[in-house]
Amino acid sequence: MSVASKPTVVAVSGVKNSGKTTLITAMLPYFHRAGVQVAVIKHDGHTFPPDPPNTDTGRYLQAGAMGAAIYDGETTKVIWRQTPDLPGLLELFPQADLILLEGGKHSPWPKLELVRAGNSAQSVCDPATLLALVTDTTLCLPGIPTLSLNDPAGVADFLMKYLERGRST
Repeated sequence: MSVASKPTVVAVSGVKNSGKTTLITAMLPYFHRAGVQVAVIKHDGHTFPPDPPNTDTGRYLQAGAMGAAIYDGETTKVIWRQTPDLPGLLELFPQADLILLEGGKHSPWPKLELVRAGNSAQSVCDPATLLALVTDTTLCLPGIPTLSLNDPAGVADFLMKYLERGRST
């Protein structure tokens, strides 16, 4: 797939432990095989240590650096001490076809909302932002497609069709 302009952004949302990471991880191989370049940005509702304290980058941060980066022949990791800027994070992946935001249930981005039996019983997202409800329950929302939480290939296919529709307009 070729990038026509900015990457398409879709939030994968739901309450805690609804299966967001599991679904994203299960979909990524389908996107990869289809040639869709995907980046994932995860929201964490808690603070987290930016790097282990006994690593070189952790020591730099502990000593007062405002940021640190580490790279090798295949990967790069950048750590900033600053207020999060989600639009700025999105700009880090201009080569992506699709950026999946894990979380963001109250964000303005189009989203897939997960509702998992035994974990949640109702939608918590604004229906105006929903692309689809992804669930293993009988919950349906008027005018919103319902996809099976147990079919990551089907959900990935739904998103690939969404990407194609967006690229053809």
